[in-house]
Amino acid sequence: MKILRYIFIPLVLIMVIAGCYYDHANLVYPQPTNCVVSNITYSSSVVGILKTNCYSCHSGSASAGGGIQLDNYTSLKTYVSNGQLMNSLNHTGGVPAMPLTGSQLSACDILTIQTWINNGTPNN
Repeated sequence: MKILRYIFIPLVLIMVIAGCYYDHANLVYPQPTNCVVSNITYSSSVVGILKTNCYSCHSGSASAGGGIQLDNYTSLKTYVSNGQLMNSLNHTGGVPAMPLTGSQLSACDILTIQTWINNGTPNN
């Protein structure tokens, strides 16, 4: 019985100590290092992301997408202004997470679109 005590107590202490350390979020979930968010434009930055990930369902020629069109600036601006675009991309809020049948966009793509919005959504 004494042997169990000499083995059990140190084992429990090791488990407690090993389980009590602080993870930094940026180490556990690193941010993209090659994501450049300067000189973001609608035509060269945002359209490419949307074309790759959204237009197959959300364009004027698509039959899916619930009638939501993101393939022109005016329509896109509506969903930016009411917050639906970023809530869908971030998987937050009371709107469906997009892309519906795929994984969430990369952190860099989301940051690029958010930066464009933060810059006033210029039509450039």
